[in-house]
Amino acid sequence: MNRLFSLIAVVAIVSVSTTGCKNSGKKSAGLPNDGQLHGVAPASKWSLPKPPGMVYIPPGTFHMGASDEDVSYAFTSRNKQVSISGFWMDATEITNNEYRQFTNWVRDSIAGKLMGFVKQDASGNEAVDWKRVKTIKWGDKATLEKIDAIIVTPDNRIFGKKELDANKIVYQSEVFNYKAAANNRDVTVPRSKFIIKQNIPVYPDSLCWVRDFAYSYNEPMAKKYFSHPAFGNYPVVGVNWKQATAFCEWRTHYLNSYLESKKRAAESDFRLPTEAQWEYAARGGRSQADYPWGGYYLRNKKGCLLANFKPGRGNYPEDGGFYTVRADAYWPNDFGLYNMAGNVSEWTSSLYYEGAYTFQHDMNPDVRYNAKESDKPRDKRKVLRGGSWKDVGYFLRTGTRAYEYQDTAKSYIGFRCVIDLPPAPKKRG
Repeated sequence: MNRLFSLIAVVAIVSVSTTGCKNSGKKSAGLPNDGQLHGVAPASKWSLPKPPGMVYIPPGTFHMGASDEDVSYAFTSRNKQVSISGFWMDATEITNNEYRQFTNWVRDSIAGKLMGFVKQDASGNEAVDWKRVKTIKWGDKATLEKIDAIIVTPDNRIFGKKELDANKIVYQSEVFNYKAAANNRDVTVPRSKFIIKQNIPVYPDSLCWVRDFAYSYNEPMAKKYFSHPAFGNYPVVGVNWKQATAFCEWRTHYLNSYLESKKRAAESDFRLPTEAQWEYAARGGRSQADYPWGGYYLRNKKGCLLANFKPGRGNYPEDGGFYTVRADAYWPNDFGLYNMAGNVSEWTSSLYYEGAYTFQHDMNPDVRYNAKESDKPRDKRKVLRGGSWKDVGYFLRTGTRAYEYQDTAKSYIGFRCVIDLPPAPKKRG
């Protein structure tokens, strides 16, 4: 076994062997000195937290790909049977309010450091003192002088107003590339070779509302969609794939820092769903259904539209929303997931490759690639699923594939997260 993962493997084995024990916490606190094998748990406290706003998607098998004959599409989504392990998924797309928690955290952490609100953490590293950060008075003149480094320069101000420079609110991402490390056979290669570090601006690109549609008046959405409270529970848009993955990384650290402060075991990473996971979840247990609601049509028997998209030849408001609608609008599918068709298209973690279905494994299939800035554009394509408010009904089908480039933000693309949590321990006796 690669030495980089020997410790991780040992911890995983011990976790499996002990978490099922009724009194595992007591045993790990003080093992009897009798020369026998009793096992050591990695943490004394563990309980399965139900992530707020998420639903559990049980493991199962389904036919991935188009659910009907589609000759022109058969080469890019050839139907095949695959099996998916269980996972948790956000019931709705990430909303403006939820994404704002991320941008505010990044803003506050940068401002805290500029103002000297730092302390040493348990590892001896410099960390933000969040208790002091909460006392920051954002409108205060003295505060603005101290955080001048993230304020727009005088020549970029409108009527002299001091505002945050969105380009300087940057999240420092650090992730470990498990796939590259697993494929490495040289045990002498240092761990640092597989750590990917990059700085990612976090604020959505609100100008996409204007940029996406030529000769169209959408400036009000560009000005207010992310900032006005009326849109707080609407899906966040203008977020590219890198920003979506950064949000998942932050959400992981945010949860685990809390759990570790309570001396509880850290949990799995939040992440974007794979293409297969997304389609499996969208179907809601209906393997051969065209749409998440299980039918073959976009309307119910009363003639009401069942999703937010572009009906007919462009009757945008007919479905109840001109642009996006609330993230919890319309009825959920059988798994309890909202808007798995329409509203906004959603990023997945998967690389878009036309022939991917022909060689992917039938167990949790996925094709990933961490594209670099120097890579060709085709290597930066990520799979989009679900269709959006500006798409025709074809793109709402559960088996329809689309793509966008990972560094591109659109007014019709959002995302939702998944997390792989271990099964809850069963009590015995």
